[in-house]
Amino acid sequence: MYLAKLIENKEEIEKVILVAVSLDDSNDADESLDELEELVNTAGAQVVGRTIQNREAVHPGTYVGKGKVEELKDLIWETQATAIVCDDELTPAQYKNLEDELNVKVMDRTLIILDIFAGRAKTAEGKIQVELAQLRYRSSRLIGMKNLSRQGGGIGTRGPGEKKLEVDRRLIRDRISQLKAEVKDMEAHRNVTRAKRSQNPVPVAAIVGYTNAGKSTLLNTLTDAKVLEEDKLFATLDPTTRNYKLPDGQEILLTDTVGFIRKLPHHLIDAFRSTLEEAKYSDIIIHVIDSSNPQMDKHIHAVYETLEQLDVKDKIIITVFNKQDRLENKPILRDFKADYIVNAAIKNKVGIEKLNDAISKALKSMRVHIEKVFSYADAGKSGLIRKYGQLLKEEYRDDGIYVEAYVPSEMMDRL
Repeated sequence: MYLAKLIENKEEIEKVILVAVSLDDSNDADESLDELEELVNTAGAQVVGRTIQNREAVHPGTYVGKGKVEELKDLIWETQATAIVCDDELTPAQYKNLEDELNVKVMDRTLIILDIFAGRAKTAEGKIQVELAQLRYRSSRLIGMKNLSRQGGGIGTRGPGEKKLEVDRRLIRDRISQLKAEVKDMEAHRNVTRAKRSQNPVPVAAIVGYTNAGKSTLLNTLTDAKVLEEDKLFATLDPTTRNYKLPDGQEILLTDTVGFIRKLPHHLIDAFRSTLEEAKYSDIIIHVIDSSNPQMDKHIHAVYETLEQLDVKDKIIITVFNKQDRLENKPILRDFKADYIVNAAIKNKVGIEKLNDAISKALKSMRVHIEKVFSYADAGKSGLIRKYGQLLKEEYRDDGIYVEAYVPSEMMDRL
């Protein structure tokens, strides 16, 4: 746990109360708090209480109403909580007013997610993107968040290039400008890499999905990529790309992307846009879903909503309903946006054959079927087809080499 590095004894582990506002009669708020609890546990804190208030609208000054604030005071005293975490992003005024009323650290879902990302970022690019998101978030909240000063430690204070929150806006603005320039350089480098990749006829599949759905497990199972696998939210943050050769000889590049989540902070989407856009520049989307999660339908919606925000469209989608070994009853699972559906338990290597078949069919649908005779002087072209396409038939005849194959459309002018 990250907090282990920041604290030396158990007494200092953050004890938090979760707070949510429900704007309708559904149990969405309760389910969202379950997820928030998982996020808080991942960040290294302990949940000691939770409360939901039904309201027509979020209170503009204190998130919850005055009566609920009084209830929270009692709950904080009873549980010895050191902080509260609200399930929605708070305004600077809500931060300040809640801290003044409750006299404990106040945090929100966005801050928790940013904190987890700060602990997970391993590459220089990831660290810069996280710091940029953190500074953008904090810059408008310097008046509030008085209990998040660096001296206090705990959640919300870690991250690459941590600054004391007492630093003035001018310094933060300068640092944001510097980081934006660095992100721009990284985007340029990523665009060069993508341009080189686009000249290479090997197609790209982006593995997307809700956090902890099994994306890294899939990449590791197929390619032995050795990406960290943990039963935690956002176990992997930095994208990994590996070459994968299908049993029928076709090749594809697989890219593991950062997990999506409901209420994904817009600061993170903006900062991580260059990384998240791996999906935008791919040929195929492999959408991994945890079919054992009761919130599966909402997770699917959150993933497609995020892809829409990133302007990812007109892609072949292969949906993998993962973790089916955890289901007692096997319901019929549907994803109406998918071109291919695979039922799987990736950790047990169940469904891999069907996934390979789906990828193979998807690749064929993107390729042109050719039947051609090459002169012996052009024998190297059949080697190109073998490398980048799928060779179905090859015959050596008197007039040359007869080839039947599926090839990428962009290769046609090279044949």
